[in-house]
Amino acid sequence: MFLIFGFRTKAESLGWVPDACRVCGQAGSLLLVREVTKFSLFFIPLIPVRSKYVVRCQNAFCHAETRIGSDEARRLQAAAR
Repeated sequence: MFLIFGFRTKAESLGWVPDACRVCGQAGSLLLVREVTKFSLFFIPLIPVRSKYVVRCQNAFCHAETRIGSDEARRLQAAAR
């Protein structure tokens, strides 16, 4: 019997948030993304293992990704509304 398992990470865009890039310093809208890693068994995602939040700078020269905590992600989402 074969047992096929692994991990898969999917990125989900949560929207644009107003903030300044921590790398280039440009103020404006940053893309807030949640990346969820799930344990998969026979190519079926079953259990979420890890969730992390990332803000992506949309400056043409920067394109930096900065990891943030879940509390800061919630604060940024509330500020966007």
